Amino acid sequence: MTESTARDGEHRTTLLRGGEVHSPADPFATAMVVERGHIAWVGSEGAADAFADGVDEIIDLEGALVTPAFTDAHVHTTSTGLALTGLDLTRARSLAEALALVRKHSAGHPAGAVVIGHGWDAARWPERRHPSRAELDEASGARPLYLTRIDVHSAVVTTALLDLVPGVAELTGYRPDAPLTGAAHHAVRRAAHAAITPAQREAAQRAALEHAASLGIGTVHECAGPDISDEDDFTALLALARSGSTPRVVGYWAEAVTDAKDARRVRELGAAGAAGDLFVDGSLGSHTACLHAPYADAAHTGAAHLDAAAIAAHVTVCTEAGLQAGFHAIGDAALTAVVEGVRAAAQTLGLARVRAARHRVEHAEMLTPETIAAFAEFALTASVQPAFDEAWGGEEGMYAQRLGVERARTLNPYAALLRAGVPLALGSDSPVTPLDPWGTVRAAAFHRTPEHRISVRAAFTAHTRGGWRATGRDDAGVLVPGAPADYALWRTGELVVQAPDDRVARWSTDPRSGTPGLPDLTPGNELPLCLRTVVSGQTIWTHQM
Repeated sequence: MTESTARDGEHRTTLLRGGEVHSPADPFATAMVVERGHIAWVGSEGAADAFADGVDEIIDLEGALVTPAFTDAHVHTTSTGLALTGLDLTRARSLAEALALVRKHSAGHPAGAVVIGHGWDAARWPERRHPSRAELDEASGARPLYLTRIDVHSAVVTTALLDLVPGVAELTGYRPDAPLTGAAHHAVRRAAHAAITPAQREAAQRAALEHAASLGIGTVHECAGPDISDEDDFTALLALARSGSTPRVVGYWAEAVTDAKDARRVRELGAAGAAGDLFVDGSLGSHTACLHAPYADAAHTGAAHLDAAAIAAHVTVCTEAGLQAGFHAIGDAALTAVVEGVRAAAQTLGLARVRAARHRVEHAEMLTPETIAAFAEFALTASVQPAFDEAWGGEEGMYAQRLGVERARTLNPYAALLRAGVPLALGSDSPVTPLDPWGTVRAAAFHRTPEHRISVRAAFTAHTRGGWRATGRDDAGVLVPGAPADYALWRTGELVVQAPDDRVARWSTDPRSGTPGLPDLTPGNELPLCLRTVVSGQTIWTHQM
């Protein structure tokens, strides 16, 4: 890829040419002009000649693909950075291997220093059990240690960390030698995160945002809140993103609001909404998602944190304040509570006002035809993570272990959501699953349950434009004149059209359809390589050859 510069100026105009530009404005576009941080023109190579003498910079794409930058609609940035730079157990293949990683990592920390790690998943280990406290005490050298399960809804800890949290044994979710959940988990998490210095926090945030940029992600939705991080972490991240040279950060603060004063405080933090991980329930992996019927491998139905009345109150106050509301809801009972609460708010405020607010639901895994219809009725955005199905779906996966095969097959019904007209926004929930946008698109297109699959084009749209729409912006996430110049350049193979229905795929590849192609994401194929990521016309990452 080569560049030439004609002149310098405060507002640079750039011509990109000689590649493939993914744009609905011109399905055969090979060139694009960017001016003042926005797309000014897309079109053919021949027409690009007319712009060549009047631009500040010309980029020869050398056949590269240009797409809108991705938006990851659910990220925990600091935790992602800590996993990238610290103790990451996501690749541990056994309990023994995980303990060995704990032992090695802990040895590099002073005695008494808090050690933070992430990613253990006993469901994948041959031992089929979590580390015991005695094992962790030994492996950590008696240091304070906090290790979150892959879903971040439970954690195992050492005795030394418990000693830093007086009264933890009396809190909900405490069990002497089992993963901590609920209030006990939140208390030890606060103690562990309190040990992170501002410099360590900034380093972790920078690492996460740089990694996102290297994957062609131009925007992340930070899902923060008092049970997840703290206000200093949240405001510091937003300030870091405003300084430039990083992906955009749209912040959500997951705290229930009960009046206009609460809503104002959420706005004053810089949040786009009182949404994200405002917990209605927990997770399937930790047996804390709230179900209508008991788990297949546990004699209970999980945990409920908010009921329909509390949900209705939150949605009502947020809607009246012009603030986006949202919830974390995974189990079918939790999703029923969300729907009942939103319906009650709509009866108070009117359906049109609730729809216009574009409230959102994170994860939304155990949907039924009735709750899908309600999502469409209330214009609720489903902020979903297809990598969850890739990691835990299938007849022998964690979902089937927790729910039984029949219930597990109903999870993450993306095709049904799209057929009903429910807006989709794709994300990772990083560090629960990695930042991996093309992998996320592939996971949605090649869902483990065939009837839930959607086309690559639909998944790509949900991971680009869908993330912007989830924040109330309909004019972005697509390469058309007037849209923000957030885009990425890719080295990839042949461009194709992939859809679950072969008849659709055949028609879409006919030139008469005018359907722009995308990389072939068939499992096993190499994913595209990001060459450059640009936000508002400014390059924030370039691949080093």
